[in-house]
Amino acid sequence: MRITSQLICQAADDLHGFVGFNRKTQQYIVRFSEDSFGMDVADDAITPTSEFVWQAVGADTMTLKRELIQLLLDQNIDDRLNITEPLRVYMRREDVPEISAVRRCLS
Repeated sequence: MRITSQLICQAADDLHGFVGFNRKTQQYIVRFSEDSFGMDVADDAITPTSEFVWQAVGADTMTLKRELIQLLLDQNIDDRLNITEPLRVYMRREDVPEISAVRRCLS
């Protein structure tokens, strides 16, 4: 199967779980429910993983950041996060620039 940038973007959008930044430990933590963060992470610091891996670079343009995907891979819970083969290929292909895409909320 040929892996395209469209498949990679779809795989990023299909990620599960939430990421929050713990200010006390200065580390990102991954949970699978917004409620499970407790008092250690501020509500405004909780982001769905499917949005966490994208970084804004303009008004509508975002880049799929390998360093943020790596943070999720380092958790060693790929199945729970729903990290699929297109994202693994993206991470292995460091010779290819990071994907930038126009992203906006659909109503």
